[in-house]
Amino acid sequence: MKSIVRSLLCLISVVLSTLVPIAPAHAAQDVLRFGVAAEPYPPFTTKSPSGQWGGFEADLIRALCDQMKAKCEIKEVAWDGIIPALLSSKIDVIFNSMTITPEREKVIAFSRPYYDTPATFVAPKSEKLTFSPDGLKGKVIGVQGSTTNAEFLKLAYGNSAKIQLYNTQDDCNADLVAGRIDAMYLDQLAVLAFLKTSDGSSFEMKGEGTAKRDPVTFGTGIGAGIRKNDTALKQQIDQALVQLHASGKYAQISKKYFPIDLWPH
Repeated sequence: MKSIVRSLLCLISVVLSTLVPIAPAHAAQDVLRFGVAAEPYPPFTTKSPSGQWGGFEADLIRALCDQMKAKCEIKEVAWDGIIPALLSSKIDVIFNSMTITPEREKVIAFSRPYYDTPATFVAPKSEKLTFSPDGLKGKVIGVQGSTTNAEFLKLAYGNSAKIQLYNTQDDCNADLVAGRIDAMYLDQLAVLAFLKTSDGSSFEMKGEGTAKRDPVTFGTGIGAGIRKNDTALKQQIDQALVQLHASGKYAQISKKYFPIDLWPH
């Protein structure tokens, strides 16, 4: 009998020795990968020469992960491939100024909005422009491609103005400075950093409020993109965002970069 008991205990010990390491090994790999576009979008995302990500959204990612007590990393992906990267599980969350729109919600889910900002035209201070289809007839308007701003321009001015699409906002800024386009269209807050530079000093925001922010074109704010089946993760992020706002941590991060409150009301 003792021999049988010893054999059973030995067998149980062997089984347990193979099972116990599984949980820690899996936990060690349980890292949330937040995807941002490889092309920085200051002041929302910036990248130092050493490769360190900064800016409003990078700081907010770190605060979110602290709030959720989650281990996270920031992974860069080309903007036009960021949704495919999410769907193919190369990243777990898109956190890069992505507007929540009905079209995108057919493919992915979103967290609650974590910021919202109006869009504006930017043109030389000396330029007198009328922001109507007739007023912009024959003008070349620059905008970053694969954005709601680009969709708006195509719908509102595509039949009268030439809409020039860019891979990055920096490329669009450069063409405006060089005089290759007459104006550009982008989020108001994203242009603040450009206007403070020597290159941007001779330009200004124009036509604020010209664009009607209908929910179909402009969506309902900026949210974190999540795979539709990751319902628990969506709930975690939603809860953490509300907690960050309630604690004042969100406002603390926002004030580092912007003169106004970004929290959607």
